[in-house]
Amino acid sequence: MMGGRVVGADQAVQFDRDILPILADKCYACHGPDASQRAAELRLDDAGDAVRDRGGYQVIVPGNPEDSELVRRIWAEPDEQMPPADYRKQLTARERRVLVAWIRQGAERPAHWAYMPPRRHPIPPISEGTAARNFIDAFVLAQLQERGIRANPPADRRTLLRRLSWDLIGLPPTDQELAHFLHNASADAYEMEVDRLLQSPHFGERMAVLWLDLVRYADTVGYHGDQNVSISPYRDYVIHAFNSNKPWDQFTVEQLAGDLLPEPSVETLVASGYNRLGMMSAEGGVQPEEYLAKYAADRVRNAGTVWLGSTLGCAECHDHKFDPFTTHDFYSFAAFFADIKEQGLYAGAHNTGKWGPSLDVPDPQLPALLASLDLELDALRTQLQRHSDESAERQEVAKRIEALEAQRKTLVAEHTRSTLITETVTPREMRVLPRGNWMDKSGEVVTPQIPQFLGRLQPSHRATRLDLARWIVSRDNPLTARVMVNRLWKLMFGRGLSKTLDDVGSQGEVPSHPELLDTLAVEFMDSGWDVKYMLKLIATSATYQQSSQPRPELEAVDPYNRLLARQSRYRLDAEFLRDNALSVSGLLVRVVGGRSVKPYQPPGLYEHLNFPKRVYEADVGADQYRRGVYTHWQRQFLHPALKAFDAPSREECTAQRPRSNTPLGALVLLNDPSYIEAARRFALRALSDAPREAASRADWMVRQAVGRPAEPEEIAILVDLAQAEMNDLSGRTADAQQLLAVGQAPAGAGDPVELAAWTAVARAIFNMHEFVTRN
Repeated sequence: MMGGRVVGADQAVQFDRDILPILADKCYACHGPDASQRAAELRLDDAGDAVRDRGGYQVIVPGNPEDSELVRRIWAEPDEQMPPADYRKQLTARERRVLVAWIRQGAERPAHWAYMPPRRHPIPPISEGTAARNFIDAFVLAQLQERGIRANPPADRRTLLRRLSWDLIGLPPTDQELAHFLHNASADAYEMEVDRLLQSPHFGERMAVLWLDLVRYADTVGYHGDQNVSISPYRDYVIHAFNSNKPWDQFTVEQLAGDLLPEPSVETLVASGYNRLGMMSAEGGVQPEEYLAKYAADRVRNAGTVWLGSTLGCAECHDHKFDPFTTHDFYSFAAFFADIKEQGLYAGAHNTGKWGPSLDVPDPQLPALLASLDLELDALRTQLQRHSDESAERQEVAKRIEALEAQRKTLVAEHTRSTLITETVTPREMRVLPRGNWMDKSGEVVTPQIPQFLGRLQPSHRATRLDLARWIVSRDNPLTARVMVNRLWKLMFGRGLSKTLDDVGSQGEVPSHPELLDTLAVEFMDSGWDVKYMLKLIATSATYQQSSQPRPELEAVDPYNRLLARQSRYRLDAEFLRDNALSVSGLLVRVVGGRSVKPYQPPGLYEHLNFPKRVYEADVGADQYRRGVYTHWQRQFLHPALKAFDAPSREECTAQRPRSNTPLGALVLLNDPSYIEAARRFALRALSDAPREAASRADWMVRQAVGRPAEPEEIAILVDLAQAEMNDLSGRTADAQQLLAVGQAPAGAGDPVELAAWTAVARAIFNMHEFVTRN
């Protein structure tokens, strides 16, 4: 199916697009890869088994549906029909007709699209005069022209720069940046903006949000204790890696096996902290061996999803029901991680904070902070040598040295963070656990190996995580480049070329443009796994630069915009919503990197957080206004403003956040202390920087918030709101001051009633659709 497309008998049927989704959803549970659940010894996922002679009949006779048992059974009476009449997933009449058409056309079954090596496809021809900027547009326009659909025109410059800024750095453009772009008549003005944003230090922060969701980064260990753990230097590593455009293959190797490199550095050891990002337990009643099995399974699920885009975790208890992963594959993959030093039970860690091997890492700014202090200490030590042992001058210098050394020690402690790293030990025995039962020792012992249908590693030694990492980013692996490119596409369009970012198997969605996805995957590898290059390639395409304006005719033929006749519009992620409010208010602190911080949070949220009992203490000063990527991530008690806008707990890999639209979101934007404080500071900016006349002030605020002039109707509504609030608060100065007391930023010295009234205007603007939406 493609946008409601119906396949008829005279139309070419494509297995991946038209047949696989039917078989995988309706048939493979009983006639698929899982031998333990297989009925009638029939595998419809195996082309050879489906067509073999079964004693005078064949389930599928290519080219002859009349003699195919499958066709007879799908049209049979209830007592013989397939799927059985009591099965919850029944074939529709359309699906039956498609299966018949497929068999009539020869029942061709190429290998699954994701398991074939990607290749660079010829660029399709398109009509002359079409606005194609690179090969991406040719693939997209070819499909549109085949269906007689025209692409949207380009977005206006204001919208385009805001879109680009949200996508690449997760922040809105400043007034100066917007004005510069609007007045830049150069032919390469837009490309210059792409380059500027890719070079921004905030690019790494935006990319880190994507990556930290995938690898389930958090500041706590999860489970019911959910104690704090120090690992924020890993987040800094991720930010720096994206900012420095570290080749993505190297980025992968350093995380999976940074400790196994010939000469591991502090950076690669920090990167190896990836292997320690899973949940851990210090609860005295747990069985250590059981939890070691849990940790191993978690690593298989995560690495399988992050790099292979596969649900390998489904093979923990039985062979995968839909894809070629076996239980043996699952535990062989787990064996790669059997050399990681860890404990099933971290006894006492909730009091000591000792969660296994760690490394003290100085903050990047520490050398600069120590430089002048060390110079002064060197000078004093030289001076000390010139004085006699008993002189008063010597004693004075010695006291000064002692004070500075104490100051230096404090400075080092304040700017050094501990982070979990991977330490290698002799690999523990790994065996298949029948039905996933950690107490069952009857399963065969396995050694590290990749899933069998994807090939074999054949090193001269026991395969290691380094061998695994190098295979993952090799051209022998058909999955990784496709998976990452699909996620980059989602970042720039709100949806991947295949919308299932965490499953490229038979249960995933067939790509809307498979040849484009393949070509982009090859381009990614050929570029040296260059993430910035790929994002620039996408950003400079005409397809990306289209307007997101919906058209009635598209709603009928392509309601989900799979054909890309327009750009997408969608709500910003939770972190970027708060970043937006802080940016517009002038409160945002743009320092890159550092410890996790705690924004305001409702009191009492941690009442049920035990082992030990904890009280949430919001940060003060600049740390209160850091970007959302630095927010303390409490797995079991996620910050409510993050949760309201669908941020994940990060107990498991999250490749795509859902986007809900509920009243709770509007209430957060209106009443969360961070947003109230941002609103009153935004109002204070308006009172000090904008024209005094109310209509001009309202227009100024809209321009600042959404990057365009306000409409006359909007101005009238906002001015009426400001006046109504001033009338309501007149004589109630104490109520106005109570509103202005929210947050720690100074309220200013002006009329509290006027400031409170315009704070209400700012709160209304924060709830505008454009303020929370990327267009």
